[in-house]
Amino acid sequence: MSTFILFGRYSPEALKGVSSARTKKALTLVKKFNGKILSMYALLGEKDLMFIADFPGVEEVMQASVALHKLTGISFSTSAAVSVDKFDKLMAEI
Repeated sequence: MSTFILFGRYSPEALKGVSSARTKKALTLVKKFNGKILSMYALLGEKDLMFIADFPGVEEVMQASVALHKLTGISFSTSAAVSVDKFDKLMAEI
């Protein structure tokens, strides 16, 4: 599994649908693409949401991101992430 950070921005319509029920639907949807949400945060500033998630690969996180947008109206941008320990090990191999 690989770790990804998904940053979300609410559209005006997406804000109207905020609910714990929609959050549960989103978590179920992520599982459909073999993903697991490790943590979720509401943010202030340029981005409104941040999910830290594990997925098998880029294809699955891409599918989940688009499916989440269809379900919620929230636009996501996604970045791959590695722990600093793993990063240090990777860089030591160069």
